[in-house]
Amino acid sequence: MKRIIIVLLTIFIIFSLVLITTKKKNDKNKIIVSEVTHSVFYAPWYVAIENGYFKDEGLDIEVVLTPGADKVATSVISGDTQIGFSGPEATIYVYKNSNEKLITFASLTKKDGQFIVGDCKYKDKFNMEDLIGKKVLAGRSGGMPLMMFKYALKESNIDESDIKIDTSVEFAGLTGAYIAREGDFVNLFEPNATSIEKQKYGCVLASLGNITGTVPYTAFYAKEEFINNNKDKIKKFNNALNKGLKFVHNNDSRTIAEAIINEFPDTTIQDLTTLVERYKNIDSWYNNTTINIDDYYRLIDIMIYGKTLDKKIAIEALTTNEFN
Repeated sequence: MKRIIIVLLTIFIIFSLVLITTKKKNDKNKIIVSEVTHSVFYAPWYVAIENGYFKDEGLDIEVVLTPGADKVATSVISGDTQIGFSGPEATIYVYKNSNEKLITFASLTKKDGQFIVGDCKYKDKFNMEDLIGKKVLAGRSGGMPLMMFKYALKESNIDESDIKIDTSVEFAGLTGAYIAREGDFVNLFEPNATSIEKQKYGCVLASLGNITGTVPYTAFYAKEEFINNNKDKIKKFNNALNKGLKFVHNNDSRTIAEAIINEFPDTTIQDLTTLVERYKNIDSWYNNTTINIDDYYRLIDIMIYGKTLDKKIAIEALTTNEFN
């Protein structure tokens, strides 16, 4: 009996040691990513997750939804997450205010992913001039959505003072605020824009991305120290993302929708295909994760125009192509 107990105890100890070793290995390969919002706009990112590209690289990805680019950057600085996924303007604000470097190492979207939503009477005949004199729910001050909306007005030769731009509603609350008729128009990402249509509260009228052109809208970044200490991880992370980007460029909208349907369980495959198609039609995604410096300097110009930045900075200090 004593011998049996000893054997069982030995087996238990060995099993426990295996579990501990496995857990340590998994923890070592785990990366927590702070994501600014959950949108079909980020299809290549979700493809990389759902198709197992990160697992193929030996990485265990945990995604934490963190509304607001400022909050994403804060979570990275505090160490609560290792990688931030938001508009790269957040890294510029941090550098300007604290001189701390959050380094952008992978680009993803190259267009504004917002759609102007409003009364269906404007459907098929909408013009940016229809916004004059109206109240537009445009997101918080300092954020990319608002900056790009103002830049779209500039590109459309419209004086922003002729429009009632409401910046009091946080990004996550825009859909509810529009349904409550707090504004005449609202700027939304998918699937929220289509959700408004399906509930018959309004219609998708125009793509801001088609107006504003190429700009690094969302990207991945991390603390300089983390990158320097985890170069192999960052390289593998980029490898997986590049596979996701290649997939969306080489496949039709239905195939992409089928790949990411688990990320949007409340959306039908038909609706998801439509949403993906909208983003494919405006050429939303970079071909690969490479940082295009000229595009990032255009972002600087837009920030200066939007009065969220007072002078140019050397964007090379906040970006790297070492892993591309």
